Amino acid sequence: MSKTAMQLKQVSGGTPEARLAELGFDLPPVPEAVADYVTHTQIGSVIYTSGMLPWIGGELKYKGKMGADLTVEQGYEAFQLSALNGLSLLRSITGDLSLIKRIHRLEGTGGSTPDFSDMPLALNGASHLINTVFAEKGQHSRMIYSNPSMPIDCATLLVFWAEVE
Repeated sequence: MSKTAMQLKQVSGGTPEARLAELGFDLPPVPEAVADYVTHTQIGSVIYTSGMLPWIGGELKYKGKMGADLTVEQGYEAFQLSALNGLSLLRSITGDLSLIKRIHRLEGTGGSTPDFSDMPLALNGASHLINTVFAEKGQHSRMIYSNPSMPIDCATLLVFWAEVE
């Protein structure tokens, strides 16, 4: 995948689940916490998730640092997988992704070398997915953090702020 190819195709499905299917994505199993914390909290109508990792069934699919072990394209894919895990968690909470009123914010943390400057492009892996799956309800603010020492050597963590009906 080249930097210019890091985008998703246009979809026409009427629901978030239909758009995911049109993109060819299946949601992974609902992720479990990796330490002594809960996977999310809810204050009023806003759900705040803990950091979603790039894993499936407890196995990390992307380890290491962008700029050394991983390319920006692999970082994009890692953030995209972290976003899929977040969507899996949100669906388990709401029962239906159509009940998400708005994705307000994504906070991405990527493991990287000090000189890696393409974190915004890597985090687009999550943003592109959320914008495509939720259309106007997915337009979000975001924050990017870089960390030279990520927990369990994961490449990415992604936090969601999602408002529900």
